[in-house]
Amino acid sequence: MSTRRGPSGRLYGVILAGGRGTRFWPRSRRNNPKQLMKLWGKSSLLRQTVDRLRPMIPSRDIWVFTNRNLVREVCRQLPDVPRAQIIAEPVQRNTAPCIGLAAELIAARDPDAVLGVFPSDHLIRKPAAFHRVLRLAAKQARLGKIVVLGVSPRWPETGYGYVEFARRPALAPLRALPVKRFREKPSLAVARRYLKTQRFFWNSGMFFWKASVIREALQRHLPRTAATLAAIRAKVSGPGGAPWKRLPGVLAELFPACENISVDYAVLEKASQVVGIPCDFGWNDLGTWSAVYDLLPHDDRQNALYSETLLIGSSGLLVDVPGKLVAAVGLEDLVVVETKDALLIVRRDQTQQISRVVSQLEKARREELL
Repeated sequence: MSTRRGPSGRLYGVILAGGRGTRFWPRSRRNNPKQLMKLWGKSSLLRQTVDRLRPMIPSRDIWVFTNRNLVREVCRQLPDVPRAQIIAEPVQRNTAPCIGLAAELIAARDPDAVLGVFPSDHLIRKPAAFHRVLRLAAKQARLGKIVVLGVSPRWPETGYGYVEFARRPALAPLRALPVKRFREKPSLAVARRYLKTQRFFWNSGMFFWKASVIREALQRHLPRTAATLAAIRAKVSGPGGAPWKRLPGVLAELFPACENISVDYAVLEKASQVVGIPCDFGWNDLGTWSAVYDLLPHDDRQNALYSETLLIGSSGLLVDVPGKLVAAVGLEDLVVVETKDALLIVRRDQTQQISRVVSQLEKARREELL
């Protein structure tokens, strides 16, 4: 493994691309999850994530963490990212081990590295504003802070975690403020209270820190996993260690011993020196079909249509049924999605529950539908 060092505080992009996107079933499957799909725009969400970062982080400084099922397609979609920096986890262990692994591998090359962590399946519609936030976040991380981007909430969302500030923050000028605490996904009544106080911002899942800072935090709060990750680094970078090309084998041997825990639980809720940047850059996590519906153009009855349709007295529909005419009479506020082997019909306000369908299919061992 190379020992190349970059300049002090160089910013690296760590893209998390191993999720399954179960709430987009039946389009999303194990081998074609949400981040590899073209849900919005002309390229996949993963490709858009890399392209969005490139004005600030060149492809040579981008690392992508995915899984064995997806690594070939990820490599195909990202030919500009060095192949050695597209890492396939042998098993899923949530975000804390994944981010810790990134810190170990990148720090082995650049001990002064600053890491920006980015989900691969989000939409950002104001890239210039996003880049301004990234500059401030990287600056704060270079000072040793742990930084989270808090997105200004637009409705009382129950599917997101929240970042709480001590008082109502302003969006301009951009500032990094101490985080009072992190809040888990609330009930609707609690989410409405959060929205009213204007002190609670959506947790975007985007974080910034020095590689050394997150390594030390994991050693303090998740010591067993931190030791496992350090052993992986030693095997691929230490004297007499295995060649870099054997990293997959080392991961298969050691990575499953990591604890299955998110970085939010493992580090953010316990660490000091955590700051949040309240911001608005047109963020949408595209978490459900309902979120896609909200972004699509609508007809005069508020229908979003991918397909040829004949609608009578129907409104608020999202219809994605390729290759056939869809006729609907007297229907309201539904999502209808068909693939060659499955048909989904769900109320728009229930699309968060689609993951329960996937769970039932898993229990029934319907592998052909997963």
